[in-house]
Amino acid sequence: MDLLSKLLSERDWLMADGATGTNLFNMGLESGEPPEFWNTAKPDNIRKLYGAAVAAGSDIFLTNTFGGNAARLKLHQAQGRVRELNRVGAALGREIADKAGRPVVVAGSVGPTGEIFEPMGTMTHALAVEIFAEQMEGLKEGGADVAWVETMSAFEEYAAAAEAAGRVGLPWAGTMSFDTAGRTMMGITSADLARRVEGMAVPPIAFGANCGVGASDLMRTVLGFAAAGSTRPLIAKGNAGIPKYHEGHIHYDGTPELMAEYAVLARDAGVRIIGGCCGTMPEHLAAMHAALESRPKGTLPTAEVIQAKLGAFSSASDGTDGAGPERKRRRG
Repeated sequence: MDLLSKLLSERDWLMADGATGTNLFNMGLESGEPPEFWNTAKPDNIRKLYGAAVAAGSDIFLTNTFGGNAARLKLHQAQGRVRELNRVGAALGREIADKAGRPVVVAGSVGPTGEIFEPMGTMTHALAVEIFAEQMEGLKEGGADVAWVETMSAFEEYAAAAEAAGRVGLPWAGTMSFDTAGRTMMGITSADLARRVEGMAVPPIAFGANCGVGASDLMRTVLGFAAAGSTRPLIAKGNAGIPKYHEGHIHYDGTPELMAEYAVLARDAGVRIIGGCCGTMPEHLAAMHAALESRPKGTLPTAEVIQAKLGAFSSASDGTDGAGPERKRRRG
């Protein structure tokens, strides 16, 4: 049994990590600079990133390989470094996890290619599988426990990554990003994903949502998964609030206290793997872990409770009622 499945069989919940990009920008990563280059150029910074998540209580952390596929690296003339950057990113993670003194899952982050699939675009299923398989081979060589497919908007791409994981021989987990009235950019709803996952030839160990608009909207998506009746473990990795421009930089307004509330609500909604995404720093993770450890499990939260504790939803619909992606107006 792979380590993630083993821990899920033993524990009611597992805590994942927080933001990769936000933490690296705070270490000096420049806008437009590929974070994956730091795996070889600044490995101590990547060790610090991973180690901070473990110190805050994370049972799972994602490798610094989100954009480590050939399609994305080609934008920086680095498509020939796919195996190297992924192998090193995972190996640094393996090093930190093996020193943790407890079981910690090294999850090889696999983000989207950035390409649109046929017939709207030019990306084919076969090519996407090849691209993801190349990346996952590097992650496997570096010692990743699982492939962690994340921030997908098209189910075709999600499915291509799943096939690649099966080809490479890595167990996998996967999330999509729901950000437009409860839908992904390509129109997938929580109900759609829950239904389609069960019919996959290579299904994920766990599935769910990451990123998106904010913690409240992500929790509404989680309720959609729960309503679909899936028994597969759920993942929630919400952003730490909403990004706002403040004194020359982007700041996420979610406090550690808000993220602690989100973590408890996610657990009460039946989520088994709980973490943060953009804006989630070690102090957020520490607060989330403390709340999960100390607060007793509650009942399934309602939409009203979620809004009262995390803030209003960004749209009236979560997409599962057939409503289109019309948002509430916001001031710029």
